[in-house]
Amino acid sequence: MSSKKNATPAPEPTQAASVIEIKPPNLQIRKFTIYGTAPLFQHKWSDKAKKQIIDNQTKKAKQPLAAKDPQADYEESMYKLPNGRYGFPAVAFKSAAVRAGKLLGLAMTDTRQMFFDMPDEGDLVVINGKPSPREDMVKTPGTVDVRYRAEFREWSAVLTVKFNADLMSEEQLVNLFEAAGFSVGVGEWRPEKNGMFGTFTLTKGAK
Repeated sequence: MSSKKNATPAPEPTQAASVIEIKPPNLQIRKFTIYGTAPLFQHKWSDKAKKQIIDNQTKKAKQPLAAKDPQADYEESMYKLPNGRYGFPAVAFKSAAVRAGKLLGLAMTDTRQMFFDMPDEGDLVVINGKPSPREDMVKTPGTVDVRYRAEFREWSAVLTVKFNADLMSEEQLVNLFEAAGFSVGVGEWRPEKNGMFGTFTLTKGAK
């Protein structure tokens, strides 16, 4: 049985414990204009489509399909701001840049935390341009449908991006969005989804 007299004393620390210094993040804001190099094709979830999904999930009896209203479908496909201007989800532009970063060797989980696209109102970025209706034949499981949606043939937007300048330089940020506009795009039928719409550049007049 051990006693206090025979107990081995604890060794004295040889050096002071290291202290990790945490500095405040170097947050900066950068604004830049993007210009569409291909039409922006919008397809917002309509109230009618949302109701059909909810009815299916709650096992409600199916109602007869209403007659198609091309004008109503076109209007409901757009993102609109209360002041009558048009918009698009800010997160779509961030997602495009994060996806482009993966192509350049950046880990998507890390890139998501380096910057944020700040919306102009609600969750939308203002889209400058005039929409026009578009008619497309769309294949769905077991059938073919005709869809009426909005297309912005000429468009631009001003992105406001908050980023951590300790993790990414302003030049890297700009180049990342340039890569996103070329290889990923935003909206329906973008390059990421095997399409050719929704591409953009930071250089005015470039195609």
